[in-house]
Amino acid sequence: MPKSQHVTPIFTGVKEHAQNQPVQFHIPGHKQGSGMEPEFRAFIGDNALSIDMINIAPLDDLHHPSGIIKEAQELAAEAFGADHTFFSVQGTSGAIMTMIMSVCKPGEKLIVPRNVHKSIMSAIIFSGAMPVFIHPEIDKTHGISHGVTVSSVEKALDTHPDAKGLLVINPTYFGVAGDLEQIVELAHSYSMPVLVDEAHGVHIHFHEELPLSAMQAGADMAATSVHKLGGSMTQSSILNVREGLVSAKRVQSIISMLTTTSTSYLLLSSLDAARKQLAINGQELLQQTIELAQSARQQINALDGLRCLGDSLLSSESAFSYDPTKLIISLKGLSMSGHDAEVWLREQYNIEVELSDLYNILCIVSFGDTEETIQILISALKEMATQFKSGENNETSDVSILVPDVPTLALSPRDAFYAEVEVIPFKESAGRIIAEFIMVYPPGIPILIPGEVITAENLAYVQKNLEAGLPVQGPEDESLKTLLVIKEQHAIQ
Repeated sequence: MPKSQHVTPIFTGVKEHAQNQPVQFHIPGHKQGSGMEPEFRAFIGDNALSIDMINIAPLDDLHHPSGIIKEAQELAAEAFGADHTFFSVQGTSGAIMTMIMSVCKPGEKLIVPRNVHKSIMSAIIFSGAMPVFIHPEIDKTHGISHGVTVSSVEKALDTHPDAKGLLVINPTYFGVAGDLEQIVELAHSYSMPVLVDEAHGVHIHFHEELPLSAMQAGADMAATSVHKLGGSMTQSSILNVREGLVSAKRVQSIISMLTTTSTSYLLLSSLDAARKQLAINGQELLQQTIELAQSARQQINALDGLRCLGDSLLSSESAFSYDPTKLIISLKGLSMSGHDAEVWLREQYNIEVELSDLYNILCIVSFGDTEETIQILISALKEMATQFKSGENNETSDVSILVPDVPTLALSPRDAFYAEVEVIPFKESAGRIIAEFIMVYPPGIPILIPGEVITAENLAYVQKNLEAGLPVQGPEDESLKTLLVIKEQHAIQ
């Protein structure tokens, strides 16, 4: 019999425990805030500190759930259409690592898009898996990466039928989704599990106008950021699992290995409460959010020099549907880059955007927004468009986007990461095997990963991002004057 989605086992359990005012001779040492620094305690509030508990018997244990956590995870599984749901206090990165390490052993292949988050590459290093890359489709009109096409997945499966899993991003950071249902069907014809990075799609399961969720499409596992767009606290996520091609017991073992034993009941409670809100009010809240976002899109498109992308996103094979709550604002009609716009909005209007790249800014609309917040954004964009209007009409042209080819993988990422290395000048590194990551964060998509052969094209792309002021990260030398490469073994003279 279906469980009532109105209850919150964890949140209710920790509240009641705190209200009983037990005399605590266990950690945390602040003991419901009594030992906390006074200014911090006053700011955070006694209620929050009273439920900052540890996994004592009455409150269950995330590593071996049998009480309120077990019940809350079962409720979440029902809400998300999964067979099992695991709560993560290590963010979606922890859930992604769990997915990969649950299906791949050292030396085994995993098919992945090239535009994956750094946590996926970290998991590949930890697991010792060999990535087989599919290049995502590039939308040259808008200068952004989409997902992978059905045909590219079909080719990868045909070429590497021995791979232990296929990982896809659904939806992308920009809210674009591929034909996940068909991709899942293809992979399952090879008895291959489909793992979904659903970091930016917790909400899509709860409204029919949004792309299909991983569980709706029949995927085997999905790492889903409830904290990003579902209303829980930062760092709280879930891992949804469908039995059959993956083992839920194996998943529990792996996620436990990767999870702190000092699990935060604040994070767990917020997951519990967010699931309740999504299950009961998600449809209504998302309807309001979609209407707000579409209103914003219409108003932005009325501004000279700005364009908020919509149905035009669906012109490529990899773009099957899109999430309208993601406002991708193209700046091709203005005399400024995305990074310039991000800085201007911060300094002039105290507005923080989700992301900027060379050509766009990304603003996220959620059910935390109101007509008032939307109008603040529109007013700011109106002034920005007036101030930075370009003399040329570039709005419909392709951007001159440089996207380097996927570099050659000369060593497994794990072997490269642990190999003997040397430091050489950035400008002299073409042709060498890199031993560290280079990425632009956000969104955290690697330009180079350990084990790949550096090309002049890669270096030019990194330089272009640096010159635009975008946050290139990863190398030990933050100035990017030098890089770590695999040490070359020279013959003994």
